[in-house]
Amino acid sequence: MYQPVHLLMIVKELFPRFHPELIEEINTHGIIKELPAQTELLREGQYAKVIPIVIEGLVKVYSRYGDRELLLYYIHPAESCIISFSSGISQLPSRGYAITETAATLLLLPVENVQLWLKTYPALNTLFFKNYDARYLDMMNAVNHLLFDKMDTRILDYLKEKTRVTSSQILHITHKEIATDLGTAREVVSRILKKLEAENHIAQEGRTIKIK
Repeated sequence: MYQPVHLLMIVKELFPRFHPELIEEINTHGIIKELPAQTELLREGQYAKVIPIVIEGLVKVYSRYGDRELLLYYIHPAESCIISFSSGISQLPSRGYAITETAATLLLLPVENVQLWLKTYPALNTLFFKNYDARYLDMMNAVNHLLFDKMDTRILDYLKEKTRVTSSQILHITHKEIATDLGTAREVVSRILKKLEAENHIAQEGRTIKIK
């Protein structure tokens, strides 16, 4: 667990344009939490009481329809979850859910404090506006892939994006996880991965996939 002085330094480093008074407020009311990979942060239908900002690691956000799920976007360091933000500020149940992709360190900000800070500190509004803009583009890309791309293109693009966000050419991932992220069946993923391997786009060994 980070001590308060460390939290102060972290916020100053991540957000150098924040007003000193806002940094002090975050230092007083914010909570640092360290979580292992695959930890649920927000459930669909849950009311958000805190708004997370990623300090280290990676978080992914999903949408669910019936028994199908779809990966919407990743949250990187110095970014927040706009679904948590929207749920907390509007006091409505969440329309998606979030889990940690890797071990992650999060800064948790109480919703009631954020509501007050937004009225006083323009830099905080700018942060969330930029996050909204970036996530909107991510979701538009996800919809375009879903509507217009063949599944083999979607899977290959998904794997390339995952190597980019994890900074690793070798992915430790199951066919089931890929299917869940892309809203399709595991059997479809297995068949297409064999095709991609035959075309020399990837190499598979056990539960690892390497992009060539």
